[in-house]
Amino acid sequence: MTMRFSVLASGSTGNAFYVETDRHRLLVDAGLSGKQLEALFAQIGRHPSELHALLVTHEHSDHIKGLGVLARKYRLPIFANEKTWRAMEAAVGEIPSEQKFVFPLGAVKTFGDLDVESFGVSHDAAEPMFYVFHCGGKKLALLTDTGYVSERMKKTVENADVFVFESNHDIGMLRMGRYPWNVKRRILSDVGHISNEEAGLALADVIGDRTKRIYLAHLSQDNNMKELARMTVAQTLEQKGLAVGGRFHLYDTDPHQATALACV
Repeated sequence: MTMRFSVLASGSTGNAFYVETDRHRLLVDAGLSGKQLEALFAQIGRHPSELHALLVTHEHSDHIKGLGVLARKYRLPIFANEKTWRAMEAAVGEIPSEQKFVFPLGAVKTFGDLDVESFGVSHDAAEPMFYVFHCGGKKLALLTDTGYVSERMKKTVENADVFVFESNHDIGMLRMGRYPWNVKRRILSDVGHISNEEAGLALADVIGDRTKRIYLAHLSQDNNMKELARMTVAQTLEQKGLAVGGRFHLYDTDPHQATALACV
């Protein structure tokens, strides 16, 4: 059994994550227009019509912008927890009842040969949750949009083969940037986003012997840069005795360019 994935888009302007096995193809979040999502799928040789389900992390627009359009066009089932369903119903438009499914927080759902585990994060949404994917003894952890990484979160995602992990902002850039103070305060809060340094510290606690790839995700367009995120996370890990480029590597993600389809 093989699990493959692509970070189709990641950043403050839109997010979408694709994962497939030999039997199932899932999309987590659809935070771009339907046209943009189809173009991103084309970059990895796939098409939304091949999907079996859509999973939702939370109701913010950069995660659900194209959700309703995609679900209606391709008659795809949507999975989200009850609070997220209530929070996003007006934004996604009319969805036939037979396409609406509840995926509770802290549950495991099986899609053929793929087990998907949901877990809660700390973010200013109704009931935000992210996912760990298990297939054929492999583990892929998706974790962004959280103001801090708790011990419970760390325990859930630890020793994944692949991490897609938030590295949202550089604290100095954010503090000196153009955002109004109330927005800066929200980002820096426990229900905002984690910084490059915080990402490195959290990763130091969860990287295990099986970890091979770490994708730095959800970078702020205004308060971060790929090179800065990579350098800060690498330096933080090295200070903890974890040298990048040995048994594991860091990878960039992009809001407009899908990462190459890769095996876990």
